[in-house]
Amino acid sequence: MSAPSAEALEAGRVLFSGPCSFVKSVVALGDLPPADRPEICVAGRSNVGKSSLLNALTGRRALARTSTTPGRTQALNYFDLGGALYLVDLPGYGFAKAPKKLVAEWQALMRGYLSGRAALRRACLLIDSRHGPKPVDEEIMALLDKAAVSFQIVLTKADKPASAALERVREATLAAAARHPAAHPELLVTSARTGHGIAEMRAAIAALIDPA
Repeated sequence: MSAPSAEALEAGRVLFSGPCSFVKSVVALGDLPPADRPEICVAGRSNVGKSSLLNALTGRRALARTSTTPGRTQALNYFDLGGALYLVDLPGYGFAKAPKKLVAEWQALMRGYLSGRAALRRACLLIDSRHGPKPVDEEIMALLDKAAVSFQIVLTKADKPASAALERVREATLAAAARHPAAHPELLVTSARTGHGIAEMRAAIAALIDPA
C-alpha cells in the first residue's frame, strides 16, 4: 500500500493522543447513541485481536478488555474519541463459547447495525494474518457490499507468521477483497504487540473524519 503522508500520520497521532472514553454497551438497536458524529467500527472473527488492536490504537492498555476466550465481546461497545468520532467494537463473529440463542442474538445485532447505521463511515474488517480470510469473513464482506458500507481489511498479529507466509496471506486477502465492490483497495498490516502498522491505521481513520 502507499505510505500515508507526514501530515496524515500527524493527524492520526493527534486524534489518538487525545481523550478517549468508554460510552456505552449497546445490546439492542434501539439503544444506539445519536448519530451525531462519524462512526468507525471494528469487526472480525472471535479472537482475531479486536480489543488488543483498539488498545494499541488509543495507547491505553485496558480501554477494551482483552481475553484468550473467544466471544467475550457481547455487545456493540462504543468509545468516544475526543468528541470527533465513535469507535465501535462489534461482537466477534464465528466461534463463541456461549449458548446458541445468545450467539444468534449477537449476530443479529451486529448485522442490523452494519446494514442500517447512517453515521457509519467505514468498517475495519480484521483478519488474522496467520490464516487469511475464512468463509465467514466472506459472508460479512457480502453483507457490507449489500449495505453499501465501505470496509478496509486489517491484517492482525503480523508478528506471528514468517515474512514469506505473511506475504502469501496478504496477496490472498487482496484477491478476496478485489471481489467485493465495498472493499477499500488497500489493506493494512498490523501488530498490536510490536506497533507495526498502528500509525498508518490511525492516519486512515483520522482521514475519515473530514475526507475533504
